[in-house]
Amino acid sequence: MTEQNLKQKENKGNKVGRRAFVIAGAAAAAGIFLRLQQSSTFVEAKDTAPKEVKLVQFSDSGQRGEVVTVQTIVKTDAEWKQQLSREAFDVTRHAGTEYPYSGQYWNLHDKGLYRCICCDTALFSSETKFESGTGWPSFWQPIAKENVHEISDVSLGMMRTAVSCRRCAAHLGHVFDDGPRPTGLRYCMNSVALRFVKFA
Repeated sequence: MTEQNLKQKENKGNKVGRRAFVIAGAAAAAGIFLRLQQSSTFVEAKDTAPKEVKLVQFSDSGQRGEVVTVQTIVKTDAEWKQQLSREAFDVTRHAGTEYPYSGQYWNLHDKGLYRCICCDTALFSSETKFESGTGWPSFWQPIAKENVHEISDVSLGMMRTAVSCRRCAAHLGHVFDDGPRPTGLRYCMNSVALRFVKFA
């Protein structure tokens, strides 16, 4: 075999090696992209029919009432869009996040209840609200554990815990373990997911 033939064979082998490397790299990138797309859908599959859940009722003056069994609220996206602002729809129905310091409640210090913007379920009280320095309204606990639902969220490539309304599955925000005493938790909520009712 001549020196020229050897060089041609070597070049051909290098081209195949480079081509295989590029194809393998593209396949790996596509696999990572698909995995991230799948993992970003952390919201549980939407129920097509209402089911029963137990909630704690609260008056607008903050008085705890009975534990009641109610039907979950299930609506189509079109129905939610008629009820909610565009930003509230994006956050509550598609797990969006408002910009920090942009919501109306991050710096609110009035005494009152924070209810779900979608179904009016009582979620948080001003009694557990604190200044977190994050630009979102933050609480060290919900008004009643029964009224919220927590689920693992790996949408940004990290493990977080998403918080939603138990009755209508509205995405509210996330809970972190860097809050103050007595719980050490920080329920970091989106203002547009809440409706504030001032204590009478």
